[in-house]
Amino acid sequence: MKIRKLLFVTKFEDLCYDALKSLLALRNAALEHVVFLNVIERDKVAMQRGSGYLKEEEVKLKETANIRFIDWAENLFEMGLEVGAYMEVSTLIPEILKVVKKESPDLIVIGHSFKSPLEQLYAGSDVSELIRRTEVPILVFKHRMEDNIVPEKLFERPLFATNWSDTGKKSVDYIKGLKNVIGEIHIMHVVKDSTLKSPDTHEVQKVRKVERKRLNDLCDELEAEGITARPHVYVGDPQKEIEKAAKEYQASMIILGSSEKAAILERWIGSISKNIADKSIFPCLLIPGEKIFKKPSTGVA
Repeated sequence: MKIRKLLFVTKFEDLCYDALKSLLALRNAALEHVVFLNVIERDKVAMQRGSGYLKEEEVKLKETANIRFIDWAENLFEMGLEVGAYMEVSTLIPEILKVVKKESPDLIVIGHSFKSPLEQLYAGSDVSELIRRTEVPILVFKHRMEDNIVPEKLFERPLFATNWSDTGKKSVDYIKGLKNVIGEIHIMHVVKDSTLKSPDTHEVQKVRKVERKRLNDLCDELEAEGITARPHVYVGDPQKEIEKAAKEYQASMIILGSSEKAAILERWIGSISKNIADKSIFPCLLIPGEKIFKKPSTGVA
């Protein structure tokens, strides 16, 4: 799958033009169209004003966003890219879904969720809500350094953590579409402690060898596409081990598959992809799986 169209969702303070520039390497992976979206949440504006929402304030905020987007668009036009923009006063996730339905992007880029732990408990994070309601891959962008320096080479050294699920297969196909962008990819599988039930050292090494063989085969598959790949087997808690590997190999981002089942359960018990997207210092590319339940189309709620 090639990334031809990118939806860049920004509130400006969490995703700036420097963040967008780090994504322009995707031009080598067929990127030709960038769509901007700025959602002004009405309840937050009213709260800041300490009074009811005013139409004049809506016009002011939308025009301010439009000025920013015009400046960004001029730079992208010079690079030969098509540009679109939406400025809406609405609720974030429904508005993203409306634009996704209209524009059919190949990647959604959003900033880190700023909901409190209590809000996430009852309403879920923006990331998990998107995973539940779209099949479009989602890049959760992070300013990794304390001084907000944006990573310049986002695709230089990604880490892909696979659990051999069907979603993992979809992720591999997506990675192949980035073959002209990725510098080197590290691929890992985490064996849970509970899997290593036998106290026999030989049995433990047998498990490691089986998983290493699967990783080697996957690396060979990617090498055939022209992507340099390195295999790694880890043992322990998947979330902790993925974060450890990302630091050890100085990953530029973490790539994870995310099933709908995980998205449904994560509000109460947590999920690896959601927790890493929310808590990791690394940018995270999440590849949603196929939807389990298909509701009749009634428009975006």
